[in-house]
Amino acid sequence: MLYVAQTALELGFQYALVAMALFLSYRVLDIADLTTDGCFVLGCAVSVTLTAAGHPFLAIPAAMLAGACAGFVTAFLQTKLGVPSILAGIVTNTGLYTVNLMAMGWKANQSLLKQDTIFTLFRATGIGGDWNPILLSGGITVLAGVLLVAFLGTRLGLSIRATGDNRDMVRSSSINPNFTITIGLCVANALTGLSGAVVGQAQKTADINSGTGIVVIGLACLIIGETIVGRGAMFRGAIAVVAGSILYRLVYALVLYTKVVPVDCLKLVTALVVALAIAAPSIRQWWAFQTRKRRALAGRKGEK
Repeated sequence: MLYVAQTALELGFQYALVAMALFLSYRVLDIADLTTDGCFVLGCAVSVTLTAAGHPFLAIPAAMLAGACAGFVTAFLQTKLGVPSILAGIVTNTGLYTVNLMAMGWKANQSLLKQDTIFTLFRATGIGGDWNPILLSGGITVLAGVLLVAFLGTRLGLSIRATGDNRDMVRSSSINPNFTITIGLCVANALTGLSGAVVGQAQKTADINSGTGIVVIGLACLIIGETIVGRGAMFRGAIAVVAGSILYRLVYALVLYTKVVPVDCLKLVTALVVALAIAAPSIRQWWAFQTRKRRALAGRKGEK
């Protein structure tokens, strides 16, 4: 059971970076970026390929740069070619399939057997014992979260936040919303690429289909975290995505361990949770309206 909890914590920190990226694109910029699935595989492919070549540390910034490039393409389609945000993400995601195959040497998967990764090198230090991978994954995620919060507090970061709130107001303030959208999507996809890079080195493998459903999992983590921690300042948002990711992975691990839900049905359950969580405000409004309606009818009957 302890091993299950440790694995859930490790994966929770690693995939929290995807939820952090969706927090920036979906919550801050108010853009549904569907580049996530392909970008995650891109980061994983670049990281594993460079690690196999003997550059595990260089693989991390390279994967982030590759993710930022994917975000730039999506932003270019939106801002310069007038492609709707959802379609722009789909187009980029489709093209990334071939790019990911190229990054892995035209192979569907790439392994790191007997290769040093940042995890094996950190494990050699002996710090933390069995908790060594969790400390490294948590340190990377916390550092990324701190840097993201600090960035969103800068002048450029405030412009990105304002763009998500009201683009017309930003445009009237002599700020180019196309530029802020581009920067925001580049940063978001760099975080997704970082997540793929860390996961790839932790699992010592990259697979062309490893990113399927990542955007749904990231949204689930984001929504679960916001339900627990709440929405508000950027710092609270960063804490929410990490907490949501860890809780999601813990629940996921417990479900697998206890076999309450068949493994083949977990994706469907995740999709249902995300759909209900997104629809929660509308459901609450509908329920409140029905409650007021019943009270009004009861009051009229009482008057008679």
